[in-house]
Amino acid sequence: MIRNLIFLLVISFLFHCSTSPTGRKQIILVKDAEMNEMGISAFSDMKSKTPIDTGLTANQYVNCIVSAELAVTTDTTGVNSWEVVVFRDNTPNAFALPGGKIGVYTGMFSVAKNKDQLAAVIGHEIGHVIARHGNERMSQNQLAGGSVKILESLGKPTVAGALGLGAKFGVLLPFSREHESEADIIGLELMAKSGFDPRQSVELWKNMSALGGSKTNELLSTHPSDATRMKNLNAAMPNALVLWEKAKAEGKRPNCQL
Repeated sequence: MIRNLIFLLVISFLFHCSTSPTGRKQIILVKDAEMNEMGISAFSDMKSKTPIDTGLTANQYVNCIVSAELAVTTDTTGVNSWEVVVFRDNTPNAFALPGGKIGVYTGMFSVAKNKDQLAAVIGHEIGHVIARHGNERMSQNQLAGGSVKILESLGKPTVAGALGLGAKFGVLLPFSREHESEADIIGLELMAKSGFDPRQSVELWKNMSALGGSKTNELLSTHPSDATRMKNLNAAMPNALVLWEKAKAEGKRPNCQL
């Protein structure tokens, strides 16, 4: 037990110098290349098991939003290009994986009622990736088990869940309350910097809350509560509005239409 404690203290000392985009200290044990490989593999499996919507309108709409946000995104995880897929599924869900993989379910369109609200969703998911939340969660799990050999100790479904794919794919391992709150703020800044109205992020969560707990919803399955999310977003709104005005002055007015 003493040996395990020493191991944890040494690892924490060595890796706690990592910081997220918001300046939060992190323990990161897994190489970005390894995380990206896992994300790419999980996304490939996802595409083989879930119907893909190849409709031009939906794909142009989602790609328009993603492109605008990625243009203002600083990503240091080693991704050269991002892949975006629209999945034909009525679940109001979206996700992003290490390796630059973004999935949006068609069910999201009925909840994110305009381009700005969908930008809030996508920005949030990109935030999880660039903040290395999947890596951090895996690292924490490995520390708890006293091992850093992730691929040897975690089964494929568990890896998929840890990356954020959720219960429909395999095992649901929700991001922590801290991760969700951080992704909200990162997403808010990304949407504002790319020219989307940041105030619509709050409207999105009003829509999500209106779905109620009886409906399956991956985004609603995690903490913090809707009320807390909206409170935190409103608290960060003054800065976001400044970023939005600056983006508009620079001519960033994404014309994304469904």
